[in-house]
Formats: sequence, structure tokens, C-alpha cells
Amino acid sequence: MSGSVTPELRNWSGTYRFTAPTVIDARTIDEVRRAVTTAGRVRALGTRHSFNDLADNGDTLVTVTGIAPEPVLDEAAGTVTVGAGASYGSVAGWLQQRGWALHNLGSLPHISVAGATATGTHGSGSRNQILSAAVAALDYVDADGELRRAGRADPGFDGLAVGLGAFGVVVRVTLDVQPSYLVRQDVYAGLAWDRVLAELDDILSAAYSVSLFTDWSGETLEAAWVKRRLTGPEPDGTQAPPEFFGARPDPGPPRLVDAPVDNLTVVGAAGPWSERLPHFRIDSPPSNGDEIQSEYFVDRARGAAALDAVRRLSPLITPLLLVSELRATAPDRLWLSGSYDRETLAIHFTWRNRPDQVSAALPELEAALAPFDARPHWGKASLVQAGQPERLYPRLGDARAQFERLDPRGRFSNARLERLGVREPR
Repeated sequence: MSGSVTPELRNWSGTYRFTAPTVIDARTIDEVRRAVTTAGRVRALGTRHSFNDLADNGDTLVTVTGIAPEPVLDEAAGTVTVGAGASYGSVAGWLQQRGWALHNLGSLPHISVAGATATGTHGSGSRNQILSAAVAALDYVDADGELRRAGRADPGFDGLAVGLGAFGVVVRVTLDVQPSYLVRQDVYAGLAWDRVLAELDDILSAAYSVSLFTDWSGETLEAAWVKRRLTGPEPDGTQAPPEFFGARPDPGPPRLVDAPVDNLTVVGAAGPWSERLPHFRIDSPPSNGDEIQSEYFVDRARGAAALDAVRRLSPLITPLLLVSELRATAPDRLWLSGSYDRETLAIHFTWRNRPDQVSAALPELEAALAPFDARPHWGKASLVQAGQPERLYPRLGDARAQFERLDPRGRFSNARLERLGVREPR
């Protein structure tokens, strides 16, 4: 275990500087336990793919990415248990080699399992729940430094799967698995906004996973990435369906957030789920990097109206954008999930690294989305204020009570959690 003063520790994109003076690079679970019992306030760090102060605390941070993943597959139970700091990409590759799969993956396979699930990260697919819904159990270090295990059958587990690091340091995660499957990914260009607004649910439900990309200007979107789950291999040379709601196959090569083509997963041919569901390859740098991200979750039944409201702000937001991505998720029962109890449209913004201009634009954007009860992503840039989460998350009070019971001294709390009502103020 090493403790170090790291005044320049930053998030994945370099756009947030952590204020905690001490970072402990844990290599074992016992080192996490010692850190928790010897430090004051403690927050866990994974791959630092966050864009606000959610993982910060001005005191001590403990990284879990150095703990060996040590995956354990239980075929009878249909689960795999891995180290919390393992990346989704590494877990996916390990499972695929053994003929197993996860139900979905996010756009970036580089993110850690515990960090992604703790913040409600998701992939796409109108029938696919967020990544956290696959969490069957959590092994975590509690406020007394003891190793605990919570499982899906335990009371209150739905309040821990998206737990925001508010109750302990998760060190191992058990995920549901299923037999491996093939996915084919195709990219279409020229999808008209009129079709999207009129047939949003049909479009987002037309394949296993659909992602729509736009900068909100013009009469058409930039691209539709369509990922179809296959029942078996397809003959060599099989062509993509000739149209997708009026859009035509993009002759390519596909581009995304200015990333080199070699950074993107293969288009136009079937392949393992692990190499098609993410947009970016695990062995290449993720996304643009020099960026700020925001995301909001709205009821898909009101999604077209929400999109229309954002489109009206195009003169304000388009110059600040690298790209926006629109995705669907299925409802779940996880208390702090953006998809709790509703079919969801996720509206994602990848901003240029212009923090002052982005901060100036967010009030208008969030005001436009407010009538749709938009839930901001816990780990991304937003102006969410005290009192708002309580209204947007019906089980927030239950989650807060559980966190206080598990951590009565507030060892895992921080200013952001207290400001948003996730933890009691101290």
C-alpha cells in the first residue's frame, strides 16, 4: 500500500482536479481495510471516468484498480465475480474466451466495473437494463474496516447496486452472465429528425442496441449505430439491411468524436458481443479525451418532446459540442438508477473542453429538460441542486437512511452527497 500527496490527480479527461491530498494505491483487499480504519473520510477511485466531485472528499482516496481481478466463473449460478477495479473490457474478453457474456456493455470498455455500476452507467437497448442491474452481489469494506457481502436476496440491495460509494469501498463485484452471442454492427447516415420525433420508440427498439448521434443542427442526425444480436454466424459478405427508417448505410469509414477509425469497433461484420457492443476498442485510447460530459435521463414516453426542446437550443449548444448520443434503457428497480421505474431515453452530451462556456450553457439546457423530470447522471457535469434529487428519485430517502445505518459516522460521505441529500449533512 502506498500513500502519496497528489495535488495534480485528475479525472480521466483531465477536466477535474481532485482536492484530496492523499491517494492510497491499494493492491489487496486488506490494504483497503487498513486504509479505511486509519484515514478520516475515504472515497473509492476506479478509472476516474467522472466529471464532477462525486469521488472526491478533500481527505483520502483509495484506488482499487491495482487489486488483482481474479475472476471466478460460477456456471451453475450464471455469475462471474471480479475485482472491483477490473475494466469491463478485460472482463468481457475473459468471459468470451470461456463462452460466456454479459447482457450489455457501455460505449467505453475501459471503465471499471465497480465505478460504472456504482453510478448507474448503461449501454443501449430498449429491452436492456443498465449495467448495474446485472450486479448479483457486492463485497465491500464497511466503515469499521470489515469485509462484508451483500446479495440480491438481501433487503435493501436495490439501494446498493447504484450506491455512489456512499456505504463502503466495493472490492469485488458479482455479475450475471449468459452464454456468448454474436452481434453485427452497422452505421447509417441521413436519419431525418422528423422520423426520429415521430417514431422514436420504434427506432430505439429496432435492434438489440441502437445509438443515435447528433450535434442538434440541421434536419438529419449525424449517424445511427445499429447493433443486431444474431442467432448464429452469417455468410461472408452479408450486407447490411439497405435502409434504417429512411437512413442508408454509411459508406464509411465511420467516425466518432474525432477518434481515429482504428479506435472504433468493427462495422459491417458479425463478431463477438465483447467486440461489438462498445463503440471503442479496449486496446485503443477511449473517446476524444479532451472533453466534458453531461447526461440526462427522461421518460421515453416523453422523449420526443424532450428532444424537440433541446433542438431549439441548437444555436447555444452546437458550437460547444463534440457530439450528443441518444440511447434507450429498460426500467429497473434500483433506487438511484436513472432508469428507476420507467422506460428511459438517455440524452448524452460530449462537450468541448470549454468549462466556462459549458457551465454557462447548462442552466438553459437543464431548464429546457426540467418539465420532463430529467434525472442528471450522478457522475457527470450538471447543475443539480439540493432538493432536486429527492423529487426525481422516489426512493432517495430510503437510500439515504440505509447509507446512514451502514455508515453512521459518515466515513464514506462527501460534500456532494450531502448537498444532494444522498447523505445527511455533517
